[in-house]
Amino acid sequence: MVKEDVGITVSKKDDFSEWYTQVVLKAKLADYAPVKGLIVLRPDGYSIWESLRSTFDNKFSKNGIRNGFLPILIPESLLGKEQKHFAGFNPEVFWVTHSGTNEIGDRLALRPTSETLAYTLYSKWIQSWRDLPLKINFWNTALRAEIKATKPFLRTSEFLWQEGHTVHSTKEEAEKEVMKILDIYKNTVEEELAIPVTTGKKSEKEKFVGAVYTTTMESIMPDGKALQMGTSHFLGQNFSKPFEVKFADKDNVEHFAWQTSWGVSWRLIGAMIMVHGDDKGLVLPPKVAPMQVVIVPIYRNDEGKDQVISKVEEIKKELESKGIRVHVDEREGLSPGYKFNDWELKGVPLRIEIGPKDLENESVILAERHNSEKKSLGFTEIGKIPTILDEIQVEMLKKAKETARINTIEISDYTDFKSKIEKGGFFSSPWCGKLECEEKIKEETGAEIRVIPFESENTCKKCIYCQQQSVSIPVFARGY
Repeated sequence: MVKEDVGITVSKKDDFSEWYTQVVLKAKLADYAPVKGLIVLRPDGYSIWESLRSTFDNKFSKNGIRNGFLPILIPESLLGKEQKHFAGFNPEVFWVTHSGTNEIGDRLALRPTSETLAYTLYSKWIQSWRDLPLKINFWNTALRAEIKATKPFLRTSEFLWQEGHTVHSTKEEAEKEVMKILDIYKNTVEEELAIPVTTGKKSEKEKFVGAVYTTTMESIMPDGKALQMGTSHFLGQNFSKPFEVKFADKDNVEHFAWQTSWGVSWRLIGAMIMVHGDDKGLVLPPKVAPMQVVIVPIYRNDEGKDQVISKVEEIKKELESKGIRVHVDEREGLSPGYKFNDWELKGVPLRIEIGPKDLENESVILAERHNSEKKSLGFTEIGKIPTILDEIQVEMLKKAKETARINTIEISDYTDFKSKIEKGGFFSSPWCGKLECEEKIKEETGAEIRVIPFESENTCKKCIYCQQQSVSIPVFARGY
C-alpha cells in the first residue's frame, strides 16, 4: 500500500508541519494545484467555507450589510492613489502586462486587496448624507505573490476571503462599526469553529497599511505559534481624501466620509485543523462538519443485511428530519475497521455502528470523534443525537480554551522571556509603547506584538525590554 493510501503517518507532537499537510491532503479538504503557491479546494473543504460564509452572511445582513462583486483586475494608476497603502502591497502584486501578444499599457494588478478599486467606485456612488451609511461586503479571492513555501489555507498565493468596506458620516459611527464587526468575527469563530480568540488592537508597527488603527483577533496554535484570525480596521479619512469619497450634509456642506474595512480568510479552516486535529486526522466541530453523523451498517455475507439496512434508513430519516447532515457508508469490499479509520481521518463528529446483534438489543453503538468514546444508545434515544452534537461543540471549545489558557504566560523578566519563547506560547508582557523596544524584541527573539488586548493599559509595571514605565501589556508571540 502506498503512503497516500494509509492514514496519518506522523505524530502531531513530533512533526507538526508534516502532520498538518497530511491531514489536509488525506482528509480530502484540499490538494496542491499545478501552479506553485496555489491550492484546489475539494468538496469537504469548500463545504466548511460555505458554512462559515452562510453564518457570516446572516450576521452581516442583520447589521445592514449587503453583498456585492468586484472585478479582479485593478489599474496600476488606481493603486498609486494612496501611496503608503500601495507601497505595503507592491512587493506581493501579480501584474498583467499583455492581452494576447499585445502590451496593454497601464499595467493591471491581480487584486491583492480592494480598497483602491472599491473607493474609486464609492466616490461615484455617494453624493449626500442620504447615501450613508454604505455597507458592502465582497466575497473575493485575493492574490499575493507567495514568498515562502506553500501551506494549504495558511500560506498560498491565492486565497478565499471576504472583505467589507463601509462608509459613514461620522467618526463615531465608523468606529462603532469596527467593533461590531470584530464582535461578529469573535463570536462566529468561537461558536462555529470552537476556537478561542484574544481580541484587541495591533501596534502602530503591525497595523494595516493606511489604517488609523487595526483591531484584531489572535489565536494560539498547538505548536505555540500565533495565527491572526481576522482584522477590522478604522481607516478614518485616509482613503476618503485621496479618493474623494465625499458627501453633502443636510445643510449642503460637503465633508469627507469616514471609512472601515475588515476581513477574514480561509486561514480559519487551517486554524480549525491545527487546534482540533489529532494523530488519527481531522476532528470537526459539528456546526461546520459537512457530515455530522456517519452510519456504518455491519453484516457478514448478506446475513441480516436487509434488516440492518432497513433500520439504518429509518435512523437516517429520523436524523435528517431534525436537520442533521447524515451519510450512510455502504461501500462494498471494505471492512468495518477500515471504514471506522477512514471516517476518523475525515473528522466526522459522530459515528453510528449497527449490526444484527444491535438489532436484537434495540440499540446502536455511538462513537464520538473528539474524545474517542463509545457508548450504547437505544433506538428510542436516537432523538438525543442533536443534543449530543451540541454538547460536543461545547466540549471542543472548552478544551481549546483550557489549552490556550495553559499556554498564555505572564512574564516581566526579559531573560525568562527569551528562554521560554523557544517553546512557543502567548506571552503577556509589559511594554513602554516605543517602536525601538518592539523592534529589538522581534530582532532578538522572533516574537512580535500580536495583539494589545482591550483594557490592557498598565502604568504600574516596567517595560520588559527597557525597564521604563509601561503603557500596556500586549501579547507577544512568534507567528505564522
